[in-house]
Amino acid sequence: MSNSNTIKRGRPSKINSPQTVSINVKTVKMNDLNFDKKLFKPMKTRTKVDAFFSSDNGIMPGTNVVITGDPGVGKTTVLLDILGDLNKNKKKCLFISGEMNAIDMVGYVKRFPKFGKLDILFMGDYTEVNPDVVLRTALKEGYDCVLIDSLAEISDSYVDYFGGTGKSNTNRILQLLDEHNLGNNESKTNTTFLIIQQVTKGGTFVGSNKIKHMTTAMGHLKFDDQGRYLHFSKNRRGGNGNKLYFNLNSRNKVNWLFDEPMNMI
Repeated sequence: MSNSNTIKRGRPSKINSPQTVSINVKTVKMNDLNFDKKLFKPMKTRTKVDAFFSSDNGIMPGTNVVITGDPGVGKTTVLLDILGDLNKNKKKCLFISGEMNAIDMVGYVKRFPKFGKLDILFMGDYTEVNPDVVLRTALKEGYDCVLIDSLAEISDSYVDYFGGTGKSNTNRILQLLDEHNLGNNESKTNTTFLIIQQVTKGGTFVGSNKIKHMTTAMGHLKFDDQGRYLHFSKNRRGGNGNKLYFNLNSRNKVNWLFDEPMNMI
């Protein structure tokens, strides 16, 4: 007589689950919270672009703004121009470059002399050093606004040093940025980060979707038949949602030209 397996029907047997960990979860009422008034005072470039960063006409403290862009559209130049104008208006600013060295920067400074007055961290100068220590050391004094070019390059330096995935190392960087958003630095400054993020040739976002969700605003620098423009697909601080056209034809400034609704043909 051949052996046969008996199939038992019904609910599966209970699977042992990990022991539940007890944690304290605190809910809050916004009316019970107090914030420093400085958090709601926008940083201004005093150009047309201010109206696109927020409904308060400026870049808000303690926020994260991700900017993507078409190849050759001028991502670094445009964001450095914004940073340079903030610096000129007495805001403490830092440029963190994961892509250039000091020699590369010379050409930018010739066309935009105001860039020469910015604090700059060239990550390539520290390829053999723990990149997390480098970033934490550079940021610890506290800056009003920091430009990162680009998040993907900085993340790659973490992967090279620590191993692991790009996603896990990007999350480590995002946690550091969040600490400084909250003013956890020597000057108690709620740092704003302008973050250049790469896209593929097809325009697909590179990196973890967590970046999209944790950011205050998502901006895009693109080309169309009328030229180059900036627009925001997401902005928790409001601001103008139109296309803002610009060109790079002048010395020491980006020319912000005119805006048009996104749905115009």
